[in-house]
Amino acid sequence: MIGRGCKLDPKLISALIERWRLKTHTFHLPCGECTITLEDVHLQLGLPVDGDAVTDSVHSADWEAVCYELLGAIPDNINGGRIEMGWLRNTFPEPNDDSTELEKIRYVRAYILQIIEGYLMPDLSPNLVHLRWLLKLVDFRAAGEFSWGSAVLATLYREMCGATRSNKAKIGGCLSLLQSWAQFHFPFLRPRVDYPYTFPLITRYTASIRQRSEAQVVILDEYLQNPNAWHVKVPLVNFAIMEMHQSDRVLRQFEFRQPIPVALEVLDDHHKIDLRQLHTDWPRFWSHYIQMWEDRYDCIPTQEPIIVPELAYVPEYMPWFRIHGKP
Repeated sequence: MIGRGCKLDPKLISALIERWRLKTHTFHLPCGECTITLEDVHLQLGLPVDGDAVTDSVHSADWEAVCYELLGAIPDNINGGRIEMGWLRNTFPEPNDDSTELEKIRYVRAYILQIIEGYLMPDLSPNLVHLRWLLKLVDFRAAGEFSWGSAVLATLYREMCGATRSNKAKIGGCLSLLQSWAQFHFPFLRPRVDYPYTFPLITRYTASIRQRSEAQVVILDEYLQNPNAWHVKVPLVNFAIMEMHQSDRVLRQFEFRQPIPVALEVLDDHHKIDLRQLHTDWPRFWSHYIQMWEDRYDCIPTQEPIIVPELAYVPEYMPWFRIHGKP
């Protein structure tokens, strides 16, 4: 599994959460803002970011029928669309040479469910798996057309926003992505290692990166063909979650000059929406934001390349940030 063996550093993660700002979805540092972007998800995890939003209607789902059709078995307990992770492990052993094609397909679905809820998008119920993901695994070819990377990032944004509350002691989301992002962008946080780069980049950390170009040597060309997919300023939709990708606030991460960003759209109430609203048709509920995602290439911030490091932002940016930011 991607990132397996990546030992999390709770102190580093806690320090990052202290710098996280809910309204901007960025970390506020003395030098300005930075954040985890679609580029980071694409290159750190190797997940597709340019595709359809990961969402579906779950208000009329018959979960027993879904399990029987797609997994060939029905768990004893289905609570609010969730089943136990252990049931998946026990019911779907790794296939062998005698396994039928259908058995292999069912195993793959069960395995993907475990990766999604156990690693990529875990919540605070780590031993449970929500069956909504099965709705996206009916056809594997069609499943490959979704923007899984944006779904992972939306989940991590939501979890980090929740973790900033004083009464919150735990955090979900892909924390190995958060940690790998920090080690990639802040050299002083990296462990010392001597072996070469591998792709996805998260398998490096454990890693050290001297220059951005050095890491790109190992990245498959197909992952670098469309960098504009990383730069879009759009909503990220993942079933009940909708979070903004504020790329215009961190243009230096894309090697573009940083201007003063435009005023924020207030979306505080969206953090109160979750899967407990079981009768919601999510594509219809988020239709406005899904349309924005579909029109994402119309939402690319102005890109002015950085000529020299001293001109990485406009002169007015840092005075503005010292007043409006929380460094």
